Amino acid sequence: MARIVAVANQKGGVGKTTTAINLAASVASRGHRVLLVDFDPQGNASSGVGWTRDRVERSVYDALTGDVTLAEVIQPTDIATLFLAPATTDLVGAEIELISADQRERFLADVLATVSADYDYIVIDCPPSLGLLTLNALVAADGVLVPMQAEYFALEGLSALTSTIEKVKAAYNPKLTIDGVLFTMFDARLSVANQVRAEVEKFFGDKVFDENIPRNVRLSEAPSHGKPVLLYDLRCAGTNSYLAIADEFLSRQLAALPGGALP
Repeated sequence: MARIVAVANQKGGVGKTTTAINLAASVASRGHRVLLVDFDPQGNASSGVGWTRDRVERSVYDALTGDVTLAEVIQPTDIATLFLAPATTDLVGAEIELISADQRERFLADVLATVSADYDYIVIDCPPSLGLLTLNALVAADGVLVPMQAEYFALEGLSALTSTIEKVKAAYNPKLTIDGVLFTMFDARLSVANQVRAEVEKFFGDKVFDENIPRNVRLSEAPSHGKPVLLYDLRCAGTNSYLAIADEFLSRQLAALPGGALP
């Protein structure tokens, strides 16, 4: 069964989708079968791996509503072991339609259960909010990866997300853990960046990834070409950082498993 990781932060502009795409791609490049689930109606994770809105005929929304199976939605990408469950703006409707549904928080978990055995990891790109879609992702997930910028306003958002995770854990998903906090667009030359990182480390300890993701032009250009950064520019700083994050992520998973065997 796959380990399911939700990439979540209700604050926009923190590199959430960039992290979902490039973590999924980097883990896949290490030989693992990875499913990237675009659960944001903006569909940026889909276009970021080459599936623009005009190419998508069936989306995660169609699987949630039961019109098709999730297996019928999933598409290949340019990385042989990376697959995509794409999203379109139709997903906005799901948030409204699920409000009155029984067990409305479990729809994504039930859909993912039908394909979980086919993958080693499932990475969910959550919308930048704490609404019903994100709740579904947190209920489905085993762990949460939180990308954030090293600025003081981000600390408030992190506190709100942590509170939400604890509530979801208590009410719906006792296995949910924080898999890590990742600093994005990090500039080590700025004292405020280092101060914020130090504050987060006081609270989260070794859950903060050792590697930071720097500001990197090639990293910001890659989505417009429909490619993860490692396919766009293998030697740039963004690629090196996300590959290091993937290795650190996999090492943590290895350490947490009985017998030390990755899925």
